[in-house]
Amino acid sequence: MFKEIISAVAAGLTFYIFWPYIRSIRRGQTRPHVFSWVIWGLGTVIVFFAQLAGKGGIGAWPIGLSGLITLYVAWLAHRHRGDASITRMDWLFLLLALTALPCWFFTADPLWAVVVLTSSDLLGFGPTFRSAWQKPHEERTSFYALATLRNALVILALEHYSLTTVLFPAAVGLGCLVLVALILWRRAQTSRT
Repeated sequence: MFKEIISAVAAGLTFYIFWPYIRSIRRGQTRPHVFSWVIWGLGTVIVFFAQLAGKGGIGAWPIGLSGLITLYVAWLAHRHRGDASITRMDWLFLLLALTALPCWFFTADPLWAVVVLTSSDLLGFGPTFRSAWQKPHEERTSFYALATLRNALVILALEHYSLTTVLFPAAVGLGCLVLVALILWRRAQTSRT
């Protein structure tokens, strides 16, 4: 029963995290990098299926929910003319994300898909890190701070702990924390100049 409650809290936190972010995109206050969100959305949905295959159980469901909402954010970013500056490196990140399914298929082990997608997801932070460095006031730190907490709850809610089930939420949570630190540091730097 404890795992179900923690998973429900993580799912509720997922909605809570995304709602203001989505609202700020619609208002034109936040201009997320489209490619980052496409990469994160595709990767998160695939990781959800890999976590289910790795017996993550009820703890995997907030990841699946997050994947669907993340794809919606990517669509919103595109529709509302978010940061669409696409570099060759951004294309490389996307191609890397798309290699996860063949890795899983050819190895018959969901861990390899999770490793590829976790790497890809972390690389997917690249365009957002670049955008946040250049325009630190166009990203919401509260979103990424709460995402760090949500990923910690996801780990607690997992029914089976293995590299397949824990790697993605742990790495993404850490990535979100580093992004928050970068944004706050850059905001402080730019406000002094």
